[in-house]
Amino acid sequence: MFPDGVKMTHTALTTDGLEAHDLVAYLDRELAVERFHDYCPNGLQVAGTRRVRRLVAGVTASRALIEAARTAGADALLVHHGYFWKGEDPCLVGIKRDRLALLLEAGLSLIAYHLPLDAHPEWGNNVGLGRALGWQVDAAFGGEPPLALAGHLETPLAAAGLAAALTAALGREPLWIPGGEHPVARIGWCTGAAQDYIEQAAARGLDAFVSGEVSERTVHVAREAGIHFYAAGHHATERFGVRALAAHLADRFGLACDYVEVDNPV
Repeated sequence: MFPDGVKMTHTALTTDGLEAHDLVAYLDRELAVERFHDYCPNGLQVAGTRRVRRLVAGVTASRALIEAARTAGADALLVHHGYFWKGEDPCLVGIKRDRLALLLEAGLSLIAYHLPLDAHPEWGNNVGLGRALGWQVDAAFGGEPPLALAGHLETPLAAAGLAAALTAALGREPLWIPGGEHPVARIGWCTGAAQDYIEQAAARGLDAFVSGEVSERTVHVAREAGIHFYAAGHHATERFGVRALAAHLADRFGLACDYVEVDNPV
């Protein structure tokens, strides 16, 4: 049994699995990790001890997710937010030590993809969010390689209607900062902590920008630039990538792939 706030969806095993380094080599290639200058290592972060037959996927490698993976009998854990972020204390103490101890005791491989999974055109968080809302992609922007997407709605919505659509799709109400009285036809979006792309979105003449998080400064930019802004939740907007990638791995290699949802209101 899983604790409150932890839910699992499951696909069945149909193969004998593969070695973790072979799985990671495939993912590194398909996600084009060499293109990204990231804030953390992408790929195999902690080596396990077993051939990968059952994979558990989740957004963040929290203790709750590790324990769920161990309970499920997983051989590897696939996440968007792993460990070893730039600028953090490298010492293995406290929470970090406890999480790593759980992984090592269970023999679990930890596989993490951050920016490459945000930007992927098929399995990415950004394209997944757009599909969930029915937004049509017209272009990419925001860095090299670009992370944010710009597109349009097939039918323009009132700004309050877009907030309602986000609530229905994500299961949580976004923080909406009005940027005027205009409806939304042209839209930009980037999941997670990408709120600072709002100025580029405004410069492109978009009506609204959607991200996961918000900063104090974002409110003023939205009001002064005349662009609606929606902070729809870091976790809520970044559930798409690992789910899509796990489903692909189940189809491609016959792995048993479980997605575990660890509730997070942020």
